[in-house]
Amino acid sequence: MSSRLRVTIKLFKSIVLLLTMNEINWKAVDLNLLVAFSTLMETKSVSLAANKLFVGQSAMSHSLSRLRELLHDPLFERQGHQMIPTAKAIQLYPLVNKVLQTISGDILKVDTFEASEFTGTFKIGMTDYAELLFAADIFDAIHQLAPNAQLCFTTVDKANYQDRFDSEPLDLVIGSMKPELKEFQYQTLYTEKHVCMWDGQRHLFSSPITLDDYISLPHALVSPDGALKTGVDKELKALGVGRSVSVASKHFLTIRHLMKKRDLICVVPELMAQLDLFSEKLVHSEPPINVGEFDIQLIWQTRNKENKRYQWLKELLIQTIEKSVAVYRA
Repeated sequence: MSSRLRVTIKLFKSIVLLLTMNEINWKAVDLNLLVAFSTLMETKSVSLAANKLFVGQSAMSHSLSRLRELLHDPLFERQGHQMIPTAKAIQLYPLVNKVLQTISGDILKVDTFEASEFTGTFKIGMTDYAELLFAADIFDAIHQLAPNAQLCFTTVDKANYQDRFDSEPLDLVIGSMKPELKEFQYQTLYTEKHVCMWDGQRHLFSSPITLDDYISLPHALVSPDGALKTGVDKELKALGVGRSVSVASKHFLTIRHLMKKRDLICVVPELMAQLDLFSEKLVHSEPPINVGEFDIQLIWQTRNKENKRYQWLKELLIQTIEKSVAVYRA
């Protein structure tokens, strides 16, 4: 809950306490009555207040009657040509004005977002793959336009990302997930394919790698759910061959460290193979079988699609990732 909202709630509670100790008839409470009260305090005249609010004098008189009934106080006493406020009206006036200012200035104001003035936190959920590829570029892009903002990356996967939106809560999610629930919307950022990777100093395989070479080494798997079999095993079985899986990890960096100076081969996304940290004598080529492709999505909650802060962040991430992908593939 924001500090402004807390202030508004406290103000409403203060007014309620001042209104009456009896049970409130909320059906009789109308925001327009607060506006009428404030205008009467300013003008000290029913006719002038009616003119200022563009209503008839009888309508303003009716509003005053409703206020008197609701607040159990005459509020204004006529003295000559003026309506003189009572002690209770004087007590209520600053509270009512604060509530009206909060409603008009904060609750009902047009939603805007100035990145250069933003001092809050952006929370972005990313798969291990997406975080390794894009976290640095996203930080640079946000820091350049919103230098006072904080940035928090949270690792998510297909199983937990929907719950993390509310539990963290997250602004956006980047990963190879395609939500089907109406509570979420998404945009495809790009399509990724797979390559084989191994230590080129230990094994001088040709490129593209042959099927015999591919199955000659123990395999390492990037496995978010810990499974030791993937669609690759089905493809190999259809060809009448198999492979030996030695190790699996949900983290790409772990697999990268395992690959160096070991007799292992692994299938990884192509852009992962383009990273500098993967270029230290590790080589890659197209796999000898159909491994398939996958889409990387940017996901957001439908209920926040009109929020200016979310719109700004969404567009910035789209532009940043498009540029990053172009650099990787250059």
